[in-house]
Amino acid sequence: MRIKEINIRKENLELAKPYSISYKTVDSVENVIVELVADNGMVGMGVANPSKYVVNEDVGECYKTLTSSDLSFLKGSDVSCFYELLNGIHTNFDSSAGCRVALDVALHDLFTQSLGVPLVHFLGAHHKSMATSVTIGIMSIEETHREADDFIKGGFKILKVKLGKTIEEDIERTIALRKHIGNKALIRIDANQGWDFDETISYVSATKDLDIELIEQPLKQSAIAEYRKFPDYVKNLVAADESLVGPADAFSLANNPKAAGIYNIKLMKCGGIQPAREIATIARQAGIDLMWGCNDESIISIAAGLHVAFSCPHTKYIDLDGSLDLAKDVVSGGFTIKEGMMSLIDKPGLGVKKL
Repeated sequence: MRIKEINIRKENLELAKPYSISYKTVDSVENVIVELVADNGMVGMGVANPSKYVVNEDVGECYKTLTSSDLSFLKGSDVSCFYELLNGIHTNFDSSAGCRVALDVALHDLFTQSLGVPLVHFLGAHHKSMATSVTIGIMSIEETHREADDFIKGGFKILKVKLGKTIEEDIERTIALRKHIGNKALIRIDANQGWDFDETISYVSATKDLDIELIEQPLKQSAIAEYRKFPDYVKNLVAADESLVGPADAFSLANNPKAAGIYNIKLMKCGGIQPAREIATIARQAGIDLMWGCNDESIISIAAGLHVAFSCPHTKYIDLDGSLDLAKDVVSGGFTIKEGMMSLIDKPGLGVKKL
């Protein structure tokens, strides 16, 4: 089976409603869609929505690079040369996380379709289902409560709350939310680099009785030395996000004293399934738990993230709600969500179907 065509396009998947985080407001979503079409008609799907703020590349730059690059190392190639092609992707696009993730995911999808097995079985399944968090952006206390009520009514039992305005407001909003929802849902926090060292300590102290599950990236991306200085009771709550882009970061953050107790792996940061698995291997050896996150992405890459997450025994958290806020998508399937629990569809490859 050979790759006959490579189709690349941009799609505006739009948002059902805008949301805010500590450093921007998001009101539209473009994704780069890649299709690897085989000579037998099978199609492997990949997608990219890199964050300029994190990997210094946006969707437009990714699209331009993909459409202007020589892809002859893929076109016409035998899909059974899987690892050779995969290594070619990561070598040829080493400076573009978006290009790598789109092609990496599409190749994994096509190859495992050719084997007739779901991707998770090729990687080695360890989990069957897991509860995802859903995200509440930066908003007033009253709006936060309304969003929380809606999500809980929809069956979700883990809320991830975006913070990072002022520490006083963040503490007030968290206390008010826990009082409002009682024990109906777990609470995760994403400070999006909005705090300093002392503010993080203050937040943990002020919320110690609120059963906060984790805190994503409280300090700046570059503040690794300060992360290492956190006491263990804080460090074990911290999930490295923007500070963890690729495997080299995973290795550095794991060095004693380690900088975080949790790694938040995103395919859009690290460049695909292969580097994500490299990060996961480093984390496992260092005794670090895994969280799997996302940007605003098509079902294609959300499904890919779920497949690789379920292949890792030390996956403890998933935050794969990135397709739920989209106004439209280019595929269906991939996974199911029932009362907040995500499960994969038992079909070859990613299990997605073109619309």
